Amino acid sequence: EGEACGGGGAAGGRCAPGLECVKSRQRRKAKGGPVPPAAGPPGVCLCKSRYPVCGSDGLTYGSGCQLRAASLRAQSRGEPAISQRSKGACEQGPSIVTPPKDIWNVTGAQIYLSCEVIGIPTPVLIWNKIIRGQYGVQRMELLPGDRENLAIQTRGGPEKHEVTGWVLISPLSKEDAGEYECHASNAKGEATASAKIHVVETLHEIALTK
Repeated sequence: EGEACGGGGAAGGRCAPGLECVKSRQRRKAKGGPVPPAAGPPGVCLCKSRYPVCGSDGLTYGSGCQLRAASLRAQSRGEPAISQRSKGACEQGPSIVTPPKDIWNVTGAQIYLSCEVIGIPTPVLIWNKIIRGQYGVQRMELLPGDRENLAIQTRGGPEKHEVTGWVLISPLSKEDAGEYECHASNAKGEATASAKIHVVETLHEIALTK
């Protein structure tokens, strides 16, 4: 894959099985008109099935041709052959791409926490407030609950199979202080990340705290 094909001379080879010779749409022209086909510029061998596939080794390959090449390399090392498990990328549990960050702000402010996750299939993202007691986590409060000053927003992206979620709080009150958890889950597993909201009396306190 990626080698020259279909041109004149040494570059006129044929593509291997599963590959096709793709030439540029732009034909070069000589002084006397179009270049004869036999002397035309070579094409490039590309895989006929140009979509990702999931291998039996649990890895995603850019095409069936890449999978077959990896299988041949594995067999040359005395390892089992790699077969195609399914079309499309392999399923994978969620992972946190960008976790939420701790926030310090004053009462009455407008703040937000954000969290970006990825997984295949695309994860479901929810937010919890962690209520801790004397002996650790006492309970998880699913947000937004009945809070009038708090909203949850979620959208897909920015990349495929990614989800970004936000906790929006306005106006901020002392009761909003605490630890907030971003929780992502799909059929392959789950992942979490948390951050704390610190509510202070004055902006001067923020500089002293940090």
